[in-house]
Amino acid sequence: MSLVLVAAPALARDPRDGAGTTAAATASAQPARERARMNQRVFDRVWTEVRDQYYDPRLHGVDWNGARRTYRPQALAAPDDRALYRVLGQMLDLLDDDHAGVSAPAVARRLDTRRQPRALVGVTLRPDPGRPGFYTIERVREGSPAEEAGVASGWHLDTTAAGVWFPELDVVEGAAVNLVLIGLDGVQRTMTLTPRVMEPPPVFVADRSRPGVAVLRVDAFESGLGDWMGQQLADLPPETDIVLDLRGNPGGQLLEADAVLSCFLPRDRVWATRTTRSGRAIVLKTAGGCGDRETPAVNDVAVLVDGGSRSAAELTPAALQEAGRAVVVGEPTAGAVLISQDTRLPDGGRLSLSRSDFVTAGGVRLEKRGVTPDLPAPSAEEDAAGHDPALDLAIAALAGSAAQQVRAADAAPL
Repeated sequence: MSLVLVAAPALARDPRDGAGTTAAATASAQPARERARMNQRVFDRVWTEVRDQYYDPRLHGVDWNGARRTYRPQALAAPDDRALYRVLGQMLDLLDDDHAGVSAPAVARRLDTRRQPRALVGVTLRPDPGRPGFYTIERVREGSPAEEAGVASGWHLDTTAAGVWFPELDVVEGAAVNLVLIGLDGVQRTMTLTPRVMEPPPVFVADRSRPGVAVLRVDAFESGLGDWMGQQLADLPPETDIVLDLRGNPGGQLLEADAVLSCFLPRDRVWATRTTRSGRAIVLKTAGGCGDRETPAVNDVAVLVDGGSRSAAELTPAALQEAGRAVVVGEPTAGAVLISQDTRLPDGGRLSLSRSDFVTAGGVRLEKRGVTPDLPAPSAEEDAAGHDPALDLAIAALAGSAAQQVRAADAAPL
């Protein structure tokens, strides 16, 4: 839009002057050709990367050459990032793989700066399956413009109307965005929110406010998690119960998942097997990385999960559950556990692609299946009264386990 506004005065010539028309046609044609060339580079990179690097060389039976014939013309004709990345997403959807996806340049920029002070509205979004242009609000940042406006988790964002913000657009400090939101009551609301710069929230949070319980909240498996976990366990009495909260955790680094498991399982414990595109099987064993700990913690453990727990946030509870080391509480996880890797695209966007298959130590393939909790619990993290039913259930389960152990010890013959 800014290019049109800037160019318009220069083209305001006498209508009898044919040079004005020629200049306008040239100016509009040049950006269109540049757009098409970049679209071609981006599409070809995505298509080739999938063909050559996807973990399943058969591509789940998808006719990939046919996909190229169908989607390449659409991609080249895309007038903007939103249209281009929608076409790319539709092509990748053929793989039926939640780890195969693309992020437009604006989205990639937000991901790159998520741990830096940046302008934001304050909502975390997840695309609604089957409803293009609609998103579920998974979380609302405390103290953000969205929270101040009354936006709540579970609402939906509709980006299909004209003139509203959508994720392929940048968020700029002080530049108001128009949002169409649908509340839990089904009522549609139009809001104008002004993004402002906020410090990044901590990725790992320890809550020891409850007697005898340490709640360790992990928002992502990012660098430093293993060391942080080791620090939290260092001065924790063995009788203190641990609740590992992985709700809404999108996953992250496999190395950090192994580090967390090393906090609770013996060293060299087999917890998974990954299989590469070539068919090579790699057995994953706990390798340490839990800070300075030499031995695993002996505390009783519960893990909280929900439908937003993905990837490493599924591998971890699955391994602890199979080892009999933790009780898993909450909702079934997302079932998105293939091991992926990101590739930067020519326009600054990002391709995420599965590079390895994965099964648990017990031979369970969690992809499209997820982790089934031992104790089902509702997904709401905290209601208006401050109650967190899933957390309460996890704490009660651990307390019950401790009580059973005491009773068993009392009944044991001497």
